[in-house]
Amino acid sequence: MKRAPRTHNHCEKLSHSSCVLLGLCQLSIMAAFLAVALAVVASPLLAFDMGQSTRCVTIPNQLKVCKDVGYSEMRLPNFLGHSNLEGEVVPRSEDWRPLLQTGCHPQAQSFLCSIIAPVCLDTFIQPCHSLCVAVRDSCAPVLACQGHPWPEALNCDRFSAEEDMCLTPLAKFSHLIKDLPKPACQNCPSVEVAPAMKTVLSAFCHHDFAVTAKLHRLRHPTGEPDFQVEGRVEFIRQGPLLPYDTKHLLQEWLLINLRCAIALVRPGRSQLYVLTGSVQPDGDIILVHLFPWHKKDAGIALATRKWKHHRC
Repeated sequence: MKRAPRTHNHCEKLSHSSCVLLGLCQLSIMAAFLAVALAVVASPLLAFDMGQSTRCVTIPNQLKVCKDVGYSEMRLPNFLGHSNLEGEVVPRSEDWRPLLQTGCHPQAQSFLCSIIAPVCLDTFIQPCHSLCVAVRDSCAPVLACQGHPWPEALNCDRFSAEEDMCLTPLAKFSHLIKDLPKPACQNCPSVEVAPAMKTVLSAFCHHDFAVTAKLHRLRHPTGEPDFQVEGRVEFIRQGPLLPYDTKHLLQEWLLINLRCAIALVRPGRSQLYVLTGSVQPDGDIILVHLFPWHKKDAGIALATRKWKHHRC
């Protein structure tokens, strides 16, 4: 097993504030890489010559963002003009993995893969204008949250409004997006250490939901921040949250709001939190107050025990 980079070992010896600054530096580096990736994609997409010679190849296992996309062969060059599978298509496809992991739209994978790994048929199949708009409206705010605009190469005006020979949005996904609570880019929630019982009970009363969840920050050799929700999410106040979806929802919130998440957990560590928040009229989940729960935090323990019989 490879050893973790020395920066992580040093981080364990730093104060919490110093570690947060280190995390911000790592996030800035990752943002710089993403900016380069978006600049590459921003080359004129539909300057691709439909009349040029193409070939069909099997989608390799290394093209992970298009795994299980629904077909096994792709056309080269793709719609970004990439003709080298190992040298261009695969490495540049990885630039989109963080965005896809946020779950910003159910058809984001289909949309992106139709461009970077177009299906090999007798004719060229591109995304329709309507699919582009649906994905853009859901995913552009996620890019904006990380300081990046929607790439000009994916300008939806470039795609056909005629929906006879292109990929269209699925009605069932549009219905799900409107009905289900979803994470959104937001200002970082307040974090209060060792709160009093009254403070925690007040947060339970004034917000739509309250849950406990253990947040884990993965340790990557590149220093790239990545987070997971470990184990079960326990409900204190369920509100409009769905039991089967809440863990996944919190996972996506961490990936969308990376600048907030890096301050919550140190690399390679886990931390139990009580999270309270509200659901906006449009379904967006907003986290408002976070309380790190340590063994000695009597205020949180008392509040969770008294909540069942507490009157707000």
